[in-house]
Amino acid sequence: MGARKRLAAEANKEARKSTYIASLNNCPTSPRKMRYVADMVRGMEVEKALHVLRNSTTYSSLRIRKLLLSAIANWQSKNEGARIEQSHLYIKEISVDSGRILKRIRPAPQGRAHRIRKRSNHVTLILDSRPVEQKTEA
Repeated sequence: MGARKRLAAEANKEARKSTYIASLNNCPTSPRKMRYVADMVRGMEVEKALHVLRNSTTYSSLRIRKLLLSAIANWQSKNEGARIEQSHLYIKEISVDSGRILKRIRPAPQGRAHRIRKRSNHVTLILDSRPVEQKTEA
C-alpha cells in the first residue's frame, strides 16, 4: 500500500470513530413509501423522532424506528458513560435507496402476461451531535 493510500485509509478510520451509522438492507417495502417516513424525521432530534415514529401508523415507521434504536445503540457502544439527553443527538442523514426487485408474472386478459415488480429498499441512517449553543451574558 502506498503512502497516500495509507494516509487516506487512516483518515477514514478516524472519521468512522465519530460517526454513528445503522443500515437496513432488503426491507420488503417500496422505496417510495419508505422515503415518505424518512423525509418526515430527517434532521429531527432523536427523542422527538422516536415519538413521531411511535405515533405514526405506517408500516415503514416501525422499521425506521427500529433502525433508529440500533443507531442509538451504536452511539452508546462508542460513548460509554455518556448520556443521550446531554449529547444533543439528531438524525444528520437518512437515505433510502432501491434494493433488489423480485419479478413475478401475473395472468392478463387474452393470454397475455403482466410483470409485477415487488420492490425492496436499503435504508442508511447517520446520527450526529449538535454543538451546544452557549448563552452570552448581556
